[in-house]
Amino acid sequence: MSAYFATLSDALKEAGIFQPCLVLDLDRLDSNIALVKERLDPGLAVRLVDKSLACLPLLSRIGKALGTTSFMTFHPPITLAVLKVFPDADILYGKPMPVGAARSVLSNSAADWSRVCWLIDTQERLAEYGALADEIGTELRIAFEIDVGLHRGGFAEPEALSKALSALPAHKRLHCEGVMAYEAHAPHIPGLFGGPAKALAQASERVTAFVECLGADQRRTLNIGGSKTALLHHGGVANEVSMGSAFVLPGDFDTPGLEGFVPAAFVATPILKVVEPMLPGPPAVSRLLRGLGRFPRKGCYLYGGKWMAEPVFPAGMKTNSLLGLSSNQQFMGLPADATARPGDYAFLRPTQSEAVLQQFGSIAVFSGGRIADRWPALPMA
Repeated sequence: MSAYFATLSDALKEAGIFQPCLVLDLDRLDSNIALVKERLDPGLAVRLVDKSLACLPLLSRIGKALGTTSFMTFHPPITLAVLKVFPDADILYGKPMPVGAARSVLSNSAADWSRVCWLIDTQERLAEYGALADEIGTELRIAFEIDVGLHRGGFAEPEALSKALSALPAHKRLHCEGVMAYEAHAPHIPGLFGGPAKALAQASERVTAFVECLGADQRRTLNIGGSKTALLHHGGVANEVSMGSAFVLPGDFDTPGLEGFVPAAFVATPILKVVEPMLPGPPAVSRLLRGLGRFPRKGCYLYGGKWMAEPVFPAGMKTNSLLGLSSNQQFMGLPADATARPGDYAFLRPTQSEAVLQQFGSIAVFSGGRIADRWPALPMA
């Protein structure tokens, strides 16, 4: 692994990048895409999660490889960017938007929002969107959020969905296209309560019960899954799964459903100082804590810090609770025999891709041993 990060370091130096950045390994990304193509149930399509892959060239590369122009979206500015760049995009909201947010974009944007399907989680929101459609005189596509065990909201029982569907004819400008289910809880259910496999099976059974409430013309989008579970679904009623983070595999996604996938994104930052660390106050305190193993004998300060990421190189680099985190110069403990020097690069693996990919403005694309491109990330706002 040290040889890999040495190669990344050389590539960054050659490219003249001497500040914190997000490095995307294109060859590793392609390897993960290939595993999705190999393992995905043939009856399922992939909907790409834009918040987890918030970079238009990145979305484009994955979409072309998988033959999909379907996206799951969560934030209107990102939705608008996707609409503009992908003329064939079919977009499903992954969370219900405040009706005011929907009104704002539908009233003030020239984009084709007819390609967007809005998420409805309650009877009240159904009525709000029905009134909005009448107010602005437009047809709106909707899907219903259903609760299959995560208990984060949505229609909790098929009977509740049936009640909402029975109210739909009163809202003539709303058109139901299906349901969205999310079972992110399944991989974390302990064996005492049946384990992940049972939770996943129960989620699939619940989806089937909800789908039975839909009319034949209301089943275009039967969405389930996320990166941790998408490749574990086989033979159910769903016709698509959502995936995002799996393609770059941040640390929180080291789960059985993604065995064989490799991390493809890293935070890289120069090491500013290598020091014999000392706490403020009497030197004897630092010496005592070193002797107790509470404080390292060697350390370094990074350019920047406080990212949602865990250290992976230099080997043995760790945060230290006594000095804490800093977004300016983060201290990291090092093994006593570490050979790191100022000007070397430290690497951290993001715990999630959501938001982290957007923190650096652009993404340094690593391929064939060099930084081959810079891809702009979508803005946070």
